[in-house]
Amino acid sequence: MSDVGMMHIGELAQRTELSLRTIRHYDEIGLLAPSGRSEGGFRLYTEGDYDRLMLIRRMKPLGYSLDQMGDLLHAIDSASPSGADQEDARRTLEDFRQDAMERREKLVKQLEMADEFLRLLAIETE
Repeated sequence: MSDVGMMHIGELAQRTELSLRTIRHYDEIGLLAPSGRSEGGFRLYTEGDYDRLMLIRRMKPLGYSLDQMGDLLHAIDSASPSGADQEDARRTLEDFRQDAMERREKLVKQLEMADEFLRLLAIETE
């Protein structure tokens, strides 16, 4: 495989602001396999791998487990035109979308409470 258009794990880590250890762990558990290897055996990643890793990264603050992340990635792969079980995958994706919206709403409420708490503290310290 040609290295053209590919990035090493260090560049991927820098672009995603994730550690090398985290990216390697995701490889070990099957969330993100490198698209190739250099002649020296180094992991090589594509822009598609970067996009996949950013999706994983965006799920983390919403409290998704690694297993749930794997389920979502599997559904995305299966929902593609070349994937198997497209209908089941699309239902799974819709379930994830609904769940993410609920998690987002919960975070919005938590931020509102935090803002109110800060306002109360400001009043108390005046």
